[in-house]
Amino acid sequence: MKKVLGLIFTLSLVLVLTACGGSSDKASSSKDDNKLVVGASNTPHAQILEQAKPILKEKGIDLKIVKYTDYVMPNKALDEGDLDANYFQHKPYLELEEKEKGYKFADVGAIHIEPMGLYSKKVKNIKDLKDGAQVLLSNSKSDWPRVIGIFVDNGLLTLKDGVKPQDATFDDIKDNPKNLKFKYDFDPAYLMTAYNNEEGDVVAINSNFVVDQGLNPSKDAIAIESKDSPYANIVVTTEKKKDDKNIKELVKVLHSKEIQDYITKEWDGAVVPVDK
Repeated sequence: MKKVLGLIFTLSLVLVLTACGGSSDKASSSKDDNKLVVGASNTPHAQILEQAKPILKEKGIDLKIVKYTDYVMPNKALDEGDLDANYFQHKPYLELEEKEKGYKFADVGAIHIEPMGLYSKKVKNIKDLKDGAQVLLSNSKSDWPRVIGIFVDNGLLTLKDGVKPQDATFDDIKDNPKNLKFKYDFDPAYLMTAYNNEEGDVVAINSNFVVDQGLNPSKDAIAIESKDSPYANIVVTTEKKKDDKNIKELVKVLHSKEIQDYITKEWDGAVVPVDK
């Protein structure tokens, strides 16, 4: 009897351990070669991926989209193997994340640009900002030169000699005739709330958050980043997966005329497709 009970216990333990091992949902441990797990911001990234999903399905690739509302978790999840790739960030942010956190990632293709915009419920034009006006922006250092560049382009700031706009920090500002006050310690996801609550005089917000709330950057911003901005949003994967055939097919589909036409029509200039 003891031997029988021992055998039953051993078999039960094996079944439990087998079940636990098989329940892992990490992308890197998936046995399904046709499954592609991609993390993305809700808007516009996840929406664009939804359009690519049936096209990829025809090619035998099952795309699973995991949505995120912040800029931290998609890279963390990719590094931990929960994702095959992510699509939410631009190159300067990726480089900063790699430097600060030691990630070993690969940029496998730029898909679109979301122009950074300035929003205000207190003035209609950036030129109307009063002396000492407070400007709110994210704590993401990669956003700072983009915001500074908008003010430079509109004649409200100048930079020290030799400073490239894409490298500018607040210490590089030479002239600030309106004595603008920059506050840059906000989580990017909070900035729409700050705008709606009329905090500060102007709020710098990335287009994906604005579009998600039903606004159109090209119409509702008091000033917007130029369309030749180098901050294109990219598909990112790990160094080990940069040559993965499914990821290459994903980028190819996102660069297709069908998807690029969708981006242009859906967002009317608020999101601009690129093919590089």
